[in-house]
Amino acid sequence: MSNHPKDNLLVLIRSLSKSEKRHFKLYVNRLDVNSDAKFLMLFNLLDKMNEYDEALILKSKIVTKQQLSNLKAHLYKQILISLRLNPVNQNIRIHIREQLDFATILYYKGLYKQSLKILEKTKVLAVENEEKNIAYEIVELEKVIESQYITRSIHGRADELILQSKELSRQNGIASELSNLSLQLYRIMLKSGYAKSDLEMKIITDDFHKNMPKYKIETLGFREKLWLYKANLWHSFLIQDFLSCYKYAKKWVNLFHENEQMIYLNPVWFIKGNNYLLECLYLIKHKSYFKNTLEKLEQSFDSDLFPKNENLNSLRFLCVSNSKLNLHFLEGDFEGGMYLVASILKNMKVHEDRIDEHHVMVLYYKIACLYFGNGDNKKCIDYLKKIIDNKSLSMREDLMCFARVLSLVAHFDAGLDYHLEKQLKSTYTFLIKMNDLHGVQKEMIKFLKNLGSIYPQDLKSEFRKLHARLQVFENHPYEKRAFLYLDIISWLESKIENKPVAQIIREKSSKILR
Repeated sequence: MSNHPKDNLLVLIRSLSKSEKRHFKLYVNRLDVNSDAKFLMLFNLLDKMNEYDEALILKSKIVTKQQLSNLKAHLYKQILISLRLNPVNQNIRIHIREQLDFATILYYKGLYKQSLKILEKTKVLAVENEEKNIAYEIVELEKVIESQYITRSIHGRADELILQSKELSRQNGIASELSNLSLQLYRIMLKSGYAKSDLEMKIITDDFHKNMPKYKIETLGFREKLWLYKANLWHSFLIQDFLSCYKYAKKWVNLFHENEQMIYLNPVWFIKGNNYLLECLYLIKHKSYFKNTLEKLEQSFDSDLFPKNENLNSLRFLCVSNSKLNLHFLEGDFEGGMYLVASILKNMKVHEDRIDEHHVMVLYYKIACLYFGNGDNKKCIDYLKKIIDNKSLSMREDLMCFARVLSLVAHFDAGLDYHLEKQLKSTYTFLIKMNDLHGVQKEMIKFLKNLGSIYPQDLKSEFRKLHARLQVFENHPYEKRAFLYLDIISWLESKIENKPVAQIIREKSSKILR
């Protein structure tokens, strides 16, 4: 990904499909006076640019430097209006907002009866589609109008509106508390990764229960249940209870299948729910269900009913790419997964404006693991270097830590001993700084540090000793996370048995019945 700042207007124009660009020009040219408008000329010029070039814009004489900022802002607004009016982008949420706007206009014109008629229909539609924040806005506007437009049923109507307002407020309050809790846990996951100690686990769990609102599951609607399952999923991830992760990811996905219309209204959360379900199945190594879930998800994507847009294409790319890589890791089929690399790199470029840095680094790490399993240590090191050289410490610290540990192992395997001492020192310093120097890492660093004093004929014996020491950590509540990032046990067994690491993982995979 390029580190150069992006011009928001150019990014927006580049995101437009051919049909959206055509619709924009038709929208602009609906008035003859706009045919030579400066903002349309600027649009046509920017549409031909791959990177923003202000000098070229000024050279075109379309606009002066002093006017450029205002013209860009006007063009940006006109594009958004065009997208808003484009039938391709219409959905039930936008329709509800539009009807609320119409009702508001009628209210300001004093046409109270007409406004109330639209509001009543729109409110029913909003509640049916779990748009309860908008439904609450509608009820509040109804209350304002009813206080000015006196009808014979005002007493009964007032009571009805008060009850609706209270119930929607209650449901929105629960949803807000659950969404806040979910976002807080997600932030911790991205910043620090899994809990690393009893103290961290206690803090996370205490905060989780403290901020969990009181509720009765039978009174929750689709939206409230969705946030509830998200919050529980992230808490389970943080404390490394992967069976619980699977439980809540499954509830999340089933919620959509039980309310099928929500798949098409909230496709982003449908994709993310399936992505986490696949991640959980990878962590608990349930191959058959993993394959079935991925196949079912791809069938959903191919359905004519499933919404199509650039954002969903980017999310689909991330979900399917990560899942297919994980499937090859599960099966130990590293060579068979190599075909994915070119496609992933190409799509990373296509979707670069919509993929955040965190997801890019995760993909680099998985590609590095693919090369490592395939025995191409130099390529593995190249991709790990992209993570190690990243100076943004706001991303997953645990991912960056294990990228350094895997890099050490890859340097050793590649025979790049002259880089090893510098790598060891750098990794050790980084782990201390991150307060992430734990048992598995200590044993690995100690082993690699002592390589110079080990005779070649004693190397296999030392591998066996390290293997025995690391096996102790496989089921440790906090140390086991190391093996989620790097299957160091299989690597050691490959050294002891003189087999490729991929073969060791395949043999283990074949013994897993599910």
